[in-house]
Amino acid sequence: MTKLTRRTIKAMTPGASDALVFDEEVPRFGVRIMPSGIKSYLIQYRSGGRTRRYTFAKHGLVTADEARAEARQLLAAVDRGADPSQARRDRRGAPSLAEVCGRFLEEYVDKRCKPATRRDYRRVLERYVIPGLGALKAADVQRRHVAELHRQMGRIPYQANRALKVLSKLFNLAEVWGVRPDGSNPCRHVQRYREEQRERFLSEEELQRLGAVLDQAEREGTQPRSAIAALRLLMFTGCRLREIQTLRWNDVQADHLALPDSKTGGKRVILGQAAIDELARIPRLKNNPFVITGRKSGAHLADLQHPWRRLRAKANLADVRIHDLRHSFASSAVGLGETLPMIGKLLGHTQVQTTARYAHLATDPVKSAANRISAEIARAMAG
Repeated sequence: MTKLTRRTIKAMTPGASDALVFDEEVPRFGVRIMPSGIKSYLIQYRSGGRTRRYTFAKHGLVTADEARAEARQLLAAVDRGADPSQARRDRRGAPSLAEVCGRFLEEYVDKRCKPATRRDYRRVLERYVIPGLGALKAADVQRRHVAELHRQMGRIPYQANRALKVLSKLFNLAEVWGVRPDGSNPCRHVQRYREEQRERFLSEEELQRLGAVLDQAEREGTQPRSAIAALRLLMFTGCRLREIQTLRWNDVQADHLALPDSKTGGKRVILGQAAIDELARIPRLKNNPFVITGRKSGAHLADLQHPWRRLRAKANLADVRIHDLRHSFASSAVGLGETLPMIGKLLGHTQVQTTARYAHLATDPVKSAANRISAEIARAMAG
C-alpha cells in the first residue's frame, strides 16, 4: 500500500500480469496496472459473500485525488448495500427502447387492443418512436428525450400527441416489467399540443343535396351499391364507420343491431324505420356473412373513402368526412329536442363527457322554449 499520487502512479511499471496497488489513505481504493501499461482506478469490496472489484476510471483522464473522491462515494454506497459491479452488468444487459417497443406490441397491443388500435400503435412506434429514440436504453430515456421527439413532430401535432400517449402507456408497463423504476415515466409533464375539436354537421339543405347524389348514383350505377347503402346506414344510425363496414347479417335483428364488438365493447343499436328499410333493400349474398360486401368473395367492403370522396365532391361537400355523418346524426337529435343522455345512448357513448360536446347545439330549442314561456307570461300579464 502507498499514498496514490500522480508521482507514485507514474513510477509503477507493468509486469507480466495485472498488478494491484491499494491506497493507504482510503482502504479498498486502488489502481490496477495492466501488462499493456494501462492504469485504471478501482474499488474492492464484498457483496453476497464474494469479493468484487469495480473499475471506474482510467489514470490520466482523472487525477488520483479526483479518483479518491469518487472512490469514497462509491464505497459509501457499497456500505449502504449497493453493488456497482452488478449494476453495471445489469445495465449492459438492459433492453433498448426498440426492444421494449417489440415486447409492448407483442404482450400488450396484439393481445388487448382492437385491430384499429393495434394498427395505430404499431404505426406510431415504427414510424416515429423507434427511429427517434429506439437506440437508447429504455431505462435511460429521460423527459428531455421525449420532449424533443414531441417538439420535432410539431408540424403534425395530432400525431405528436398520439405518440406521447402511446409512449406513456409503454413506460407505465416498463415499470411493471421492472425495466424502469416506479414513478419514472418520462412522459409526465410533457405539454401536449392543443387540438381543435372538429365539429362539422350537415344542414338540412346539405342533407338534401347528399341524398339526391346518393339516389342518382344508385340509379345510374356510377358507384358500388354497397358503398351507397353503407353511407345511408351511417347517416340513419349514427354508427362508426368500422361498425357498419364490418356489420354481419347475424348481428341484424328485427329492430336493432347487436354488435358483438365496437370501440366501447359490445353494444345494441336501436334502428329507426329508415335504417330498417335500407337493410331490407340490401341483397344477401350467398357465402358472404357481411351486410356491406366487397369485391372479394366472402369479404366486406374494404374501401369506402374513394367512393365517398367522389360522392361528396358531386354534392359540393368537400370538407365533410365520413365521421361527420355521425356528428350530423347527433346534431339532428339535438335539434329535435332529444336529451343528451338519450343521444349518448343512441351513439353508444360510455361517458357523459363524450356526449356533452353536443350541448351547445341545443341553443335554438332552448331559445324557442324561452320564447314560448315568456310569451305566455306576457299574455297573462296583459290580461
